Amino acid sequence: MSFGIPTEIWVIVGLCVLGLLLLMSSLARLYRKAGPHEALIVYGFGGTRVVKGHGAIVWPMVQVCRELSLELMSFDVAPQQDLYTKQGVAVTVEAVAQIKVKSDVESILTASEQFLTKTDQEREGLIRLVMEGHLRGIIGQLTVEEIVKQPEMVGERMRATCADDMSKMGLEVISFTIKEVRDKNEYITNMGKPDVARIKRDADVAAAEAERDTAIKRALAQRESAVARAQADQERVLAETLSQAKQAEAQRDLEVKKAQYLEVTKKQQAQADKAYDIQANVMQQQVIAESVRVQQVEKEGQVKVQEAEIMRREKELIATVLKQAEIERQRIETLAEAEKQRLMAEAEGHASSIRQQGEAEAEIIFKKGEAEAKAMNVKAEAFQEYNQAAVIDKLLTGLPEVVKALASPLANVDRITVVSTGNGDAAGLNKITGDLTKMAAQVPALFETLTGMNMGDMLGKVRQIGDKAAKPPENGGTK
Repeated sequence: MSFGIPTEIWVIVGLCVLGLLLLMSSLARLYRKAGPHEALIVYGFGGTRVVKGHGAIVWPMVQVCRELSLELMSFDVAPQQDLYTKQGVAVTVEAVAQIKVKSDVESILTASEQFLTKTDQEREGLIRLVMEGHLRGIIGQLTVEEIVKQPEMVGERMRATCADDMSKMGLEVISFTIKEVRDKNEYITNMGKPDVARIKRDADVAAAEAERDTAIKRALAQRESAVARAQADQERVLAETLSQAKQAEAQRDLEVKKAQYLEVTKKQQAQADKAYDIQANVMQQQVIAESVRVQQVEKEGQVKVQEAEIMRREKELIATVLKQAEIERQRIETLAEAEKQRLMAEAEGHASSIRQQGEAEAEIIFKKGEAEAKAMNVKAEAFQEYNQAAVIDKLLTGLPEVVKALASPLANVDRITVVSTGNGDAAGLNKITGDLTKMAAQVPALFETLTGMNMGDMLGKVRQIGDKAAKPPENGGTK
């Protein structure tokens, strides 16, 4: 499919492309590149020029391109003839030289003028001849000792001496190193013998002196060791003696301290036992006092219960006896009054004669009711006084129980330790019995505090009740 384009045009285009490719291939063959280790010397049409580090087109038939190596050249410098030193001693010197073409364009052009048409061997031969000549001159200015002992100085002189000549050839000396120096008459070998003999002599003397010093120091060390050993033995014996003495003193002090500690311990133990007994007695007394207080509280509770019971009984007596007596008296008076009115009405209704008899009977009945009412009042008063007497009786009958309760804690005590302070009758067992007596004497005051009534007044009422019981009634014969 040609899209309407003639075939001749396609042929022309193809030929043009092919010609362009051939042209590019030809130009590629004409383009020369210089590597980092070389320089291209292009001469002919346009003069001589140096290409370094890049490329250039070299036109055939009108230009020529040659490579000049910039690599380091290393070769041996070993003259075949003997070299004579300043002392006239014939020596053979072998050295190694490292030389290269300078990197500037002028040096490259100079080196190309000198060595471009020569092979590497020819170039190295020319350089070696120059360096051997300079080496001969330098060796003739030095002694064997300087050459052997100072090879760096020989290399420095060689670089300084050859620098001008090498620069004229576009070269530079990178390094020059002496590898070996020898002679046929064993001068170099014998040169070191005096030093060797001296060194050996000095070594023997030093060894002898060292042995002597060692022997002296060994003897001194042995003597000092013996002295130190003897002194150490003396110090050891002295230390042992002092140690034994200190041990004896320490043992003595220990025994004394043990005795003192035992004495103090016994005293403290005795004081502790005594304090324990005293504290036990105090605690026992506190227990007894607490027990007494508990019993007092219990007794107070019992007294309050009894007081409540007495009040209840008093109210009951008032409610049952006095009120009943009052009701009965009023009933009897009411009946008597009613009977009196009835009789009076009957007497008035029947006859005046009978009225007097009725009034008499009514009076008798009234007196009888009044007597019964008074008897009931006396009975009520007796019951009320009996209530107080009952209270007194309870108080008196309960007094031994209270004293017994106060003394009951002593019954639980197995052993009483009495600590007497020597205050006469108020010490020892007298103190205990005296305290019990005082406690018993305080019981009436306790009851008076609990009941609010005076014991003397209550006992007086008892006597009054007895007196009243002994008296006959005033109207005992009236019924």
